Amino acid sequence: MTRSTVARVDLAALKSNFRAIREFLAQSDSEPRTLAPSDAPSHPRTVARRTPDVIAVVKANAYGHGSERVGVALEEAGATMLACADIEEGIVLRRAGVTRPILIFGALSVSNLDGLFEYGLTPTISTPSAARAVQTAAAPRGVVCGYHLKIDTGMHRLGFRHDNLQRTLPDVLGSPNLRLEAVYTHFATADVPGHPLFDDQRLRFEQALTQIDARVPRHAANSAALLRDSRVWYDIVRPGLLLYGIVPPPLGSTIPLQPVMSLTSRVVAVKGLRPGESVGYGARFTAGAPRTIAIVPAGYADGLDLRLERGGHVLIRGRRVPVVGAVSMDMITVDITDLEDVSPGDEVVIMGRQGRESWQQIDVREMAAAIGTIPYEIVCRIGARIERQYV
Repeated sequence: MTRSTVARVDLAALKSNFRAIREFLAQSDSEPRTLAPSDAPSHPRTVARRTPDVIAVVKANAYGHGSERVGVALEEAGATMLACADIEEGIVLRRAGVTRPILIFGALSVSNLDGLFEYGLTPTISTPSAARAVQTAAAPRGVVCGYHLKIDTGMHRLGFRHDNLQRTLPDVLGSPNLRLEAVYTHFATADVPGHPLFDDQRLRFEQALTQIDARVPRHAANSAALLRDSRVWYDIVRPGLLLYGIVPPPLGSTIPLQPVMSLTSRVVAVKGLRPGESVGYGARFTAGAPRTIAIVPAGYADGLDLRLERGGHVLIRGRRVPVVGAVSMDMITVDITDLEDVSPGDEVVIMGRQGRESWQQIDVREMAAAIGTIPYEIVCRIGARIERQYV
């Protein structure tokens, strides 16, 4: 039996997005590549260089899309490498059949490192303790472990401080069982146009690179940075959200992307409200006039945000109808007073398209804006009990 609420993941759209991003990267460097941000560089690069490779980011269950099928599809599309948050996520990808290198972003000093070696994963070394832990694990195995070195240029989470490398790096670079394969950093404000920290981090990273073997690849650009400034593309870029057809707000893009996931359900009941009657927990919606509501079996256990009761909509019969009353664990109620003949079994589009007109679509950015969050949260929270149907 299939539950009424399902997520459909379009792997063809995913591969199309990957190709579109690569084509965008392949544009000539003789022209500026910065798109929407207001703080575009006044002197964009004009020197030709090799098109960057692509690390496809599939952490958090591929942003809720299902890492096993998505990881294999992105490998087929030509990703140079995949990246995820921790060793456990990397193991899931390997068991799904991914053969390309897999980069682990997260901290390792308190992790069980056996999976790194058993499944051939590439760790990030971001702290001295992580370097010691991986060196200690690699030595008795008689192997040399390739790693990516992370530099903290202003995010102040993981990474070696950019201004303290002369003290911290010699021991890491001298570890006999560790091999430096790439160097990277992460921008804190890539999606905040005009914020000065973005350029400060770029300059700090480039200064840090002068203290490290210049022959290893460099990477820094997530989806937002990829759109914002071609100077930070370096040798590799790391798109995540863009792969899934979502542009990080408030940025814009001319890349022809397609949404990869839709979320649909079915009406399971229709009933009337008399004036003065309320619906849902807390009685937070009270009918001021006769209303008709539909019950939809999707709730916060499926990843729907509680704030959808304040400005959230779904599509039924190609029309937008508002969510009313509290989002409960297993269901929501929507006001269908202005629709005719809605019946149990009618399709409900929570995220996606229901018709050809532009207004017959609810995309992730719209949902996020309506409830005051970010698109990343919307897709990553799609619950485990929601079946992913791949098309």
